[in-house]
This record gives sequence, C-alpha cells and structure tokens, in this order.
Amino acid sequence: MMRLEGYFIRTGFYDLLPQAMKLAVDLGYDQAEMIEAICKVSDKFYQYPPTKNRNVWFRKVYVEKLAEARADILYFRAQEVSVMRP
Repeated sequence: MMRLEGYFIRTGFYDLLPQAMKLAVDLGYDQAEMIEAICKVSDKFYQYPPTKNRNVWFRKVYVEKLAEARADILYFRAQEVSVMRP
C-alpha cells in the first residue's frame, strides 16, 4: 500500500504536503480521508487548474475535497455494513 507521501508525489503536490497535513489534522481528518482528498484535488487540478495563486487554490479545494472524501468513505462503509447484515 502506498503511503500518504507517495500520493502527494504522484499527484504533483508534494511541496504542499506540510500544509495539507496541518489542515487535515486541524480539521480532524484521518490519513484515508487525506489520500482520497488528494486524488480528488488532482482530478480537479486537471479540469480547472489554478490561474493565479496555486497555494490558495490548493487550500480551498483540499478543504472541500476532504469533506467529500469523508462523505464517500462513510457511505462506502455503510454499504459494507448493510451487505454484511442478514
């Protein structure tokens, strides 16, 4: 399994890893949510790249994607539980 740093390297946001980790910890997100979020940020970067300040763009999008990541993970876990119930 790839570590968190690996995801940031592969997506081209390794330089923002310290900022991303601080944001995630301050907002109460875990590593799985951070991994999901950085993948979502990367997707958005290719669709709508920042035009001015990459760091500000990253912060705004990353916080948004952390929330989406949490929702996706909670939904997935709920689906697993409902399938396991008799």
